Amino acid sequence: MPIATGAPTFAPPSIEGKGPLPDWDAPPATTADVDFADLRTIELSQLDSADPAVVGALVENVKRAIKEDGFLYIKDYGVSLEQLHRQFAIAQHLHRNISDEDKERLLWNPETGVYSGYKRPYGWKREKQALDGIRHFNFYKPEFDDIDRVPTCVHQYFDEITAFCNYMTYSVNRRLLTLLSRVLELPDDYIWEKAQSKTGPTGEGYFRHALFQPLAEETKALSQGLRMHGHCDFGMLTLLFSVPVSSLQLWSVDECWKYVRYEPGALVVNLGETLEILSGGHFKATRHRVFEPPEDQRTFERLSIVIFQSSIGDLVMEPADESPLIQREGYVHYQGCFKEFKRLRDAGMPVPTNRQWRESQIRNGREVTDVVNNQLGKDRIEINGKLFSQREFLGAKVVLPV
Repeated sequence: MPIATGAPTFAPPSIEGKGPLPDWDAPPATTADVDFADLRTIELSQLDSADPAVVGALVENVKRAIKEDGFLYIKDYGVSLEQLHRQFAIAQHLHRNISDEDKERLLWNPETGVYSGYKRPYGWKREKQALDGIRHFNFYKPEFDDIDRVPTCVHQYFDEITAFCNYMTYSVNRRLLTLLSRVLELPDDYIWEKAQSKTGPTGEGYFRHALFQPLAEETKALSQGLRMHGHCDFGMLTLLFSVPVSSLQLWSVDECWKYVRYEPGALVVNLGETLEILSGGHFKATRHRVFEPPEDQRTFERLSIVIFQSSIGDLVMEPADESPLIQREGYVHYQGCFKEFKRLRDAGMPVPTNRQWRESQIRNGREVTDVVNNQLGKDRIEINGKLFSQREFLGAKVVLPV
């Protein structure tokens, strides 16, 4: 079967004639004895091997990873450590140099159903909420199409941002979807052609420059150390790049939170809810959160760059029943979004499109500082002695570990 095409290595634009860009000031990794998740690592270049046994082993490794965790490390994906650190340096430059005028001019409005623009460190609404210490700039298609929607301080580097996102979406992401199509025993480009949005450098998804400032005492008093609620991403694949500050945690198979270890240069990939539904539950949407780091890192800022891949907005989220894997083994019915979407379908109720699903969650996000709703009897329930959040979007119940 032909593999998905794409450049084997990233070729960034020239930096000639651009102003000096300070190197990324990367903090040291933790030396604390904390519980790290044991994630599988794959080398994406093995997809090109002439040895069918190597490719077969790669597909089996991916299959086990996505069934167990929904998370995996990717190495040898065509971006060098120097090139990656250049992208972090650009993100660092944005957050250190964005003007007050641009912060106001480009302020986001999640009520529109997208995160496009600048997030202040005061919650997940346009209006100022309690301090959460998290700043973002989010690049969607309108930002890639109109540089006036991008902070002035990174205009001279915008060709590099665009080229990086194009490579990650149209080469790395596409090749990863090839692997997932093979797990479903479908043609290589099945998921890419049927589900992946392809308008612009991130499709209908977005590229995020995120900066987590050290957790303030006033925030910690409200959030109990939580920076982002336990959640699943609502799209296709999330491509994030491993960083030294250990704050990302995943919900493990033994039902506890574990930190994700820093692997220099590695791409950390997690699966979104669209892929869980498309696979009939065979792919597990990753349950993850952001939490206060180990004690030896609590004075450091955590800089993160992430590409959130999205399916086609008008796509009705349904399983690929033509998959031989699904036909042979049936659906997987653990508690997750696929189970809820199947309940809606079986009851003859309308199933949301991907756009409806993602926009509903963006509009109705909860703050980690919301002490009114973040308690038992409101948004939280107890299951087998463990705390979960329970909310409903478009008729589908979402239950996730806190």
